[in-house]
Amino acid sequence: MSAVRESVPEQHPCVVRINEVPIASEAIEAEGRHHQDEPDPYASASRALAIRELLRQRAVELGLIEETGTLDDASVDMLLERELVVPTPTRAECERYYEVHSTRFRRNDIVYASHILFAVTGSAPLALIRQKAEETLREVRAAPDTFEALAKKYSNCPSGAVGGSLGQLLRGDSVPEFEVALFGAAQTGVLPNLVNSRFGFHVVRIERRVDGEAIPFESVEKDIARFLEGRVRSKAMQQYISILASQARIEGVDLGAADGPLVQ
Repeated sequence: MSAVRESVPEQHPCVVRINEVPIASEAIEAEGRHHQDEPDPYASASRALAIRELLRQRAVELGLIEETGTLDDASVDMLLERELVVPTPTRAECERYYEVHSTRFRRNDIVYASHILFAVTGSAPLALIRQKAEETLREVRAAPDTFEALAKKYSNCPSGAVGGSLGQLLRGDSVPEFEVALFGAAQTGVLPNLVNSRFGFHVVRIERRVDGEAIPFESVEKDIARFLEGRVRSKAMQQYISILASQARIEGVDLGAADGPLVQ
């Protein structure tokens, strides 16, 4: 029996059907191996395959594939090109995004920072890790001079040995979600909230900032347009899946969030 199957809670339904078309539990288990980072891999896999089946049936209905055909990437592209309308962002919209998020469009900014990492692993419940991180954040906020000692005591990063110091950081030196916290504001000191990254929960202290210069709008206009178009496309895709789901008979899976790899 696979590791995915062993992790499936008893309450998971045995049968998933989309308009009377069953999705085999073996297929869900196999798909589940691609969703191991999710809280419930089996449920995530069920949603992903259910969404794919919804799209396959719609492609059949429109004559894009045969009745018993499979949905490949080319079929998905044809279906979405026909059914999905994604407006192109205007220059004014791009300029507005640039102005609102001006801190993201800078270069040569430098941040001197330290952190205490509470790594997320399979050996401890996520809730307990977060709880300990939040307790440490409160402790450090109340007594900032304890930061180095607590980093040495708790941090799961090698930097803990030197009081959590990460030294000098430039944009691109860290993962995007951590970088947003470092460069997304002008404040210094211990940040008021935990920073969540793919590595875990971070208590972050900003020691000093050295300002660089703004990147001209013309240099990033195309990047902003691609980002905005992708965001609109993702939202449109979620709405499209929700419409298909509302018109279908769905058993054994909840598509209320209408999420999955095809919706990203």
